[in-house]
Amino acid sequence: MRRIDIQKLVDEARFNGFHFVVLFLCAVIIVADGYDLAVAGIALPAIMKDMNVDPTTAGFMTSSALFGMMFGAMGLGMLADKIGRRWALSISVFLFSAFTAAAALASDPVTFSVLRFIAGLGIGGALPCTTAHMTEYAPKKLRGVLATAMLCGYAVGSVLATLVGKQFLEIYGWQSVFFAAGAPVILIPFILKYMPESMSFLMKRDEDASLRRIVASIAPSHYLPADARFQMPVDGKADGAPVGKLFQYGRGLSTVMFSVAFFTALFMMYALSTWLAKLLAMAGHSVGSALNFLLIYNGGAIFGAVLGGWLGDKLNIKWVLCTFFAGSVVSLTLLGYGVHPLALVVAVVGASTLGTGILVYAYAAQFYPAAVRSTGVGFASGVGRAGGIAAPIGIGMLMSMQLPLEQNFIAIALAGVVGVVAVALIDHRRAASVQGADAIGGVAAPARAS
Repeated sequence: MRRIDIQKLVDEARFNGFHFVVLFLCAVIIVADGYDLAVAGIALPAIMKDMNVDPTTAGFMTSSALFGMMFGAMGLGMLADKIGRRWALSISVFLFSAFTAAAALASDPVTFSVLRFIAGLGIGGALPCTTAHMTEYAPKKLRGVLATAMLCGYAVGSVLATLVGKQFLEIYGWQSVFFAAGAPVILIPFILKYMPESMSFLMKRDEDASLRRIVASIAPSHYLPADARFQMPVDGKADGAPVGKLFQYGRGLSTVMFSVAFFTALFMMYALSTWLAKLLAMAGHSVGSALNFLLIYNGGAIFGAVLGGWLGDKLNIKWVLCTFFAGSVVSLTLLGYGVHPLALVVAVVGASTLGTGILVYAYAAQFYPAAVRSTGVGFASGVGRAGGIAAPIGIGMLMSMQLPLEQNFIAIALAGVVGVVAVALIDHRRAASVQGADAIGGVAAPARAS
């Protein structure tokens, strides 16, 4: 009987059509996910006017989706490791599409907030599931680039929401951009038919035939004898309580620090996705000009995320992430003081805030083993969602106090300082060394960062 290490095959595989299908489907889900989250910020001025609410109330309305995302990230992330990622992703897509569209029918802040909370469950669940899936199947040399390229769909979705808003908000009202969010439900049949299931999940269920088909697609030139038996590192086997494993093998402190890193990254991301247009309007820019800056912001985020992923594969993703956090502190401070050229500063802010948030997901997915990858990313990002919840409310309160404009941006930048410290304290080497000691058949989990 010949034992075949699946993880080694994946690590050494060449990028092919199989990987492209996984990348494409995950990226399209994230595009839809990004649209559904960004649409509230794009339409917020019109919603505030239509429902006659102040900035503080609007902050609570926006945070309702982020509150749902916290539970969705943790709940659906853990559920994915139990029922399979294809079904978890399908549930996520249905929730964020159907209930964002339903929010267009709301006529009061409470109904709107409840519907957005339910949509947030799906929005939050999609991110850890897709990140874990792309990381599990990506060749090692391209793992960071592919994960961040996929997660750039979040910024693409934000751009799409901005473009749709520019086209339809004034003509058809804010409801039109919410109705458009229902379209992604058509993705569900394609996810169930074409998305491969998690290999660790299939190993747990002893689905040898499915594993053989996947291995044949990943490495078509690799010979599979009839008596082949598949194996993964012991920490990649889907046994026991998933959440407990996040604090084993020397991962405890790092799991806490990942949660802090997510908190700070998501605080910056959602503070800006909710209030950037309004803050720029307060600085004297027209609505059209503010939306143009949002496009520049998201364009910078796409560039920053891909650059960060590429640098993470070439150098050390941990210290690349620290550098990005530091960049967010500097660029947000410069933006607060109106340093020119403003378009360039906004682009750098996008690269170092939204781009940093994307990079945190990629790093977390590389840190946790396959069997608890969805759980690990979901747990840390779910706890970190508290930062996303606090951001719209906190910045809304600051704006209600009518403080100088730069103080609002400095408040956001302070989160980046905490992010630098949190990422610096993540200890990847210790976790990897303990995993390696427990590996079966001489198969050790490699350390990808220190």
